[in-house]
Amino acid sequence: MITPGQTLENPVTGERFTFTDTAGSTGGELLAFELALRPGGAVPIPHVHPIQTERFEVVAGLMRFRLGLRRRLAGPGDVVEVAPGVVHGFANAGDEEARVRVEVRPALQMEEMLAEVVALAHAGRMTRRGLPRNLRELAILARTYDLEAHAPLLSIGLQRLLLAPLVVVAPHAR
Repeated sequence: MITPGQTLENPVTGERFTFTDTAGSTGGELLAFELALRPGGAVPIPHVHPIQTERFEVVAGLMRFRLGLRRRLAGPGDVVEVAPGVVHGFANAGDEEARVRVEVRPALQMEEMLAEVVALAHAGRMTRRGLPRNLRELAILARTYDLEAHAPLLSIGLQRLLLAPLVVVAPHAR
């Protein structure tokens, strides 16, 4: 269980999460954290949050966001809000560490997803892009947290259908 003040660092993607509000501390309403991203660091792939709103406030550095078909650079003081269902991705576009305050509403199981991804990275089970090396692990992760995030251009239902053969025996997939 993640608690406010806890920090997780993904050595593969260069993401460092310092949690300020968690699902447990907000009754599931909000997950908030400061994201630090090394130069060249990025979220592994563009993705969609089907029912969550994600808000980014750049504190330091220069960030590049992809929002649907648009691209946007954001610097200190800029706010980028991503509505549910919008394909998005982000990366550090500068030469120094970028820091961003992130809010996700509702929290759902986003912090558990982040913790599981970071644990896989520390165990050496991720590719250089930050995706599980093992296709079955990728499928289980994607299925377990598909309400938090899913692949672009696929509905949750279609993603579940495509992943079903790989996760049919997975005991913890929901």
